Amino acid sequence: MDYQALAEFRYQIRKFLTFSQEAARAAGIDPQQHQLLLAIRGLPQGIKPSIRAVAERLQIRHHSAVELIDRSAAHGLVERQRDGIDRRQVTIHLTPKGERLLSELSLHHRDELRTAGRELARVLHSIIAGSDGSLRRGTTTSRRKR
Repeated sequence: MDYQALAEFRYQIRKFLTFSQEAARAAGIDPQQHQLLLAIRGLPQGIKPSIRAVAERLQIRHHSAVELIDRSAAHGLVERQRDGIDRRQVTIHLTPKGERLLSELSLHHRDELRTAGRELARVLHSIIAGSDGSLRRGTTTSRRKR
């Protein structure tokens, strides 16, 4: 197993995530709020921006998504809208302020990925293409005998 490549991959991911968090804070929002804006705007076609969908995309619990949406709405980044057909359904939408912030942050992230992303992709490719095959599913290099 190529532990050095795995460690390098995690290091590159952490570097990008640190960049992302710092960029969000510099723009005046929490990193979680940036993630929320991106999750809503980047939903696959056909998926309504519901609390459930946001919670799933952010991999957080429903109540945590509600709290994040509440904080973001209080800052004027998102708004809730009742569904036109089923009034029980609520969808979350970006406000013009949220759209502007997301657009600005996305430009910075794209620029960062143009440079740092190359190294991340190189390391990922080396792991996936590993010549010894030891990273295939279910394969281990050492097992304890019982």
